[in-house]
Amino acid sequence: MPSISEGNQWPELPYAAWKDTRDTLHLWTQIVGKIRLAQAPWLNHSWHVALYLTARGLTTSPIPYGGRTFQFDFDFVDHVLWVRTSDGHFRQLMLARKSVAEFFSEVLTALAELGIEVSITTMPCEIADGVPFDRDYTHASYDRDYANRFWRVLLSTHDVLTHFRTGFLGKVSPVHFFWGSFDLAVTRFSGRRAPPHPGGVPHLPDAVAREAYSHEVSSAGFWPGGGGTDAAFYSYAYPAPDGFASAAIRPEQAFFSKELGEFILPYEAMRTAPDPERALMEFLQSTYEAAADLGRWDRAALECALGEAGRPRSV
Repeated sequence: MPSISEGNQWPELPYAAWKDTRDTLHLWTQIVGKIRLAQAPWLNHSWHVALYLTARGLTTSPIPYGGRTFQFDFDFVDHVLWVRTSDGHFRQLMLARKSVAEFFSEVLTALAELGIEVSITTMPCEIADGVPFDRDYTHASYDRDYANRFWRVLLSTHDVLTHFRTGFLGKVSPVHFFWGSFDLAVTRFSGRRAPPHPGGVPHLPDAVAREAYSHEVSSAGFWPGGGGTDAAFYSYAYPAPDGFASAAIRPEQAFFSKELGEFILPYEAMRTAPDPERALMEFLQSTYEAAADLGRWDRAALECALGEAGRPRSV
């Protein structure tokens, strides 16, 4: 299997080739994410529910449970889900072809064996035709190669988003993975309140959407495809200022999707560019500038030079 060390940090990820694995993995991450949601205190903009990149996959980070903590780690190198506790115990589940219902049962059994009892709602979030986890025997695919490719794309994207994040002094989110929408994202804030979000997201309370978009944002990230659409980088503003959709952005392969209401840079176009990281950074910077300029953000107060390793920011 190709590895990042072999120079394949931007592997091919055609949607048609891995859609069944993608859909199954999406639901598996929702099960783990909902367990974190049930235990973690609410953090603004739902930041408490997100997963985070690791050198081998995705993690919940520590989850509080009474006087103990526990943690889930998806390992897409050895294809294992680890469940570890702060008192030294663990269980591991193999990531393999199994239904969502079977995976859900295995996770609950592993937690019970570790003395952890957690109750979650079993209806998937942000999926219009979702089936409760404990009754979903349809989604049961797992292709090791494509799961590994997906993680490698996330890891490489994380590096670029993390560097992009350093150029902002204002409020900015961590680079994190949202299991509801199944995307890796980073969000910058103008500091001003936003109009109430209209809600209407499938199987997501309107109160959650309104809290998430309580303030003006410019948000960007990577989405691995879905519903017949190939993987892409995206960037949007909420609320979108006048003229946002027609703003000039870079690189030339990027465009505004009226259907999605956001700018799109197809992953394949970025991956095959002469300098993929530069193409992605141009997309992130130019779409942010469109949101900030048209939205009249105080850019002088909010921005700084991109960070450099080992060098403190000059003040």
